[in-house]
Amino acid sequence: MKKRFFLLLLTVLFTNTLSAQELNSPKETKKVHQNSTEQKSEINQIDSLMAKSYERGLFNGNVLISKNNKIIYQKSFGFTDETRQTALTDKSIFNIGSIAKEFNAVAIMILVERGLLNLDDPISKFNLGLPKWSEKVTIRHLINYASGIPKIESGLNPVSDADAWKILRSSDNLLFEPGTSYKYDNGNVFLQRRIIEKITGVSFQEFVIKNIVKPLKMTNSAFDPKFGYKNRTSCYDMDNVRCPEMNFISGWLWVDINDLYKWIEAMNSNRLISKESFQTLLNNPYAKDEGGSLGRYFEKEELQRHNGVSYKFESIFLNDFKNNITIILVSNNLNRVWDLGYTIHNLMLGKDYEIPKKSVYQAIRKESLYDINTAIEIYYLLKKNSKNEYSFENPGELNKLGYELLRGGKNNESIEIFKLATKEFPKEANLFDSLGEAYFTNKQYDLALDSYYKAISLGGTNGNAEKMIEKIGKEMGK
Repeated sequence: MKKRFFLLLLTVLFTNTLSAQELNSPKETKKVHQNSTEQKSEINQIDSLMAKSYERGLFNGNVLISKNNKIIYQKSFGFTDETRQTALTDKSIFNIGSIAKEFNAVAIMILVERGLLNLDDPISKFNLGLPKWSEKVTIRHLINYASGIPKIESGLNPVSDADAWKILRSSDNLLFEPGTSYKYDNGNVFLQRRIIEKITGVSFQEFVIKNIVKPLKMTNSAFDPKFGYKNRTSCYDMDNVRCPEMNFISGWLWVDINDLYKWIEAMNSNRLISKESFQTLLNNPYAKDEGGSLGRYFEKEELQRHNGVSYKFESIFLNDFKNNITIILVSNNLNRVWDLGYTIHNLMLGKDYEIPKKSVYQAIRKESLYDINTAIEIYYLLKKNSKNEYSFENPGELNKLGYELLRGGKNNESIEIFKLATKEFPKEANLFDSLGEAYFTNKQYDLALDSYYKAISLGGTNGNAEKMIEKIGKEMGK
């Protein structure tokens, strides 16, 4: 056992300390406009940040940064799929997840500006065969996720167009009165696309290609491309296992990073819709803190942020209107895209920033699937010997691992990870909430209650702990 453990530790340490030369073996593309010594320094810092993040296994994808309407940095890191044989280039196209929902929202505003619909039209006007609740729901509700329409998805189970129609047409009740709450669900997106088709008489894809893709010269974008399509990437996990190719509602535009930049630039310069229409989509009157169809807008900072996740694809862009900075990252290997976007932004604003550290989650994940005790031993050894190299200060690392184990049916293992997390971060209410969920899933109700009460004492988790305590009471009363 000791010999096996020693070999495992060596494997973890070796895997996470591969040489820069080996990790930078794929070809990289780079476009840089250097205008000053100061900008050269900034670009060098960005390049060092991204190269180090790639070396540490924290990013596989493409990055593009513009300042004052000029691209100052563009580069590709890593591979197109799990075989790690083909290097990414700026022509590689990605699934950008929820960012692609911008295209249907802008298409709606194009039709509004053409006088073909009104945002306050009830969706019953379009004869979609929906129940009576459609008389209450308006297009404005749909673009702001304030419609209350029935959910078309459950958990991680995607649905096809036919499934979506069946669910929506057979559900008589709304989740809430339109305009009174917020629920982020793809049913709102699905109906936007169908209304566009009803008004124009062509498919959603045809309308977007004619009115958005071609005018903006987005020459390397495709709707719902199948495996094998030219330049298409496939997402994969840290064990180099490809994501499943699953059925989903139609109408997702995959783009390369250049086309995504063209899109953002067109929105900023009002080339497709007016500034007023852009602001309508940017600001959600029903849920200001949740954001609208174009992501979240932070008014004080004059910053738009939109991110998208689909399986292991992850993308983000930060659109800083005040400083005229746009930062785009697209990835096919879900990792630290969000963190890197903000780190680059801080760097460019002259704020303190830190190169992301190696992932604790990644370091012990594989062993935790087979031997939780050894995984925890590796955790403590890494903390003792390599504390400054790994993100031990981030409670999300263990929380993420605990939930992965819980979703995989490894209840006891998830409990041990959440217990470790609460021991390491005894003041984090969210971690005690997570531990409570693991105990509840394992039907250890007394321990679950203890964890939820502890979460409340530490500040609570936006009412979730209270709801779970009530739910446990009902379970124990059966």
